Amino acid sequence: MNSVGVDNLLAQMRVAAAAAGLREPAQVDKTPGVDFANVLKSSLDGVAKSHNDAVAMKNAFVMGDDRVSLSDTMIAMQKAGINFQATVQVRNKFIQAYNDIMNMQV
Repeated sequence: MNSVGVDNLLAQMRVAAAAAGLREPAQVDKTPGVDFANVLKSSLDGVAKSHNDAVAMKNAFVMGDDRVSLSDTMIAMQKAGINFQATVQVRNKFIQAYNDIMNMQV
């Protein structure tokens, strides 16, 4: 891999980290902590919004709205399904971790 490709990849990683809210280690101490409840609520709200959008698109397509295509409707429904499945898997991992911690010998 050439140095231009590496520099481009590093720049993309920095942009993604900034978009995710991650900062350099020196700046982490200066920022307030992230509230887990707010992050969880916003994630669940996002899943609910994608589901509601998919249902609205499905209903519009069924009613014969010309602005909504079948492919867009199916894509929205698949995205909503994937979001829900990911949420269920995260929930399952949290429950498993909780059970593992509760079963530890102290």
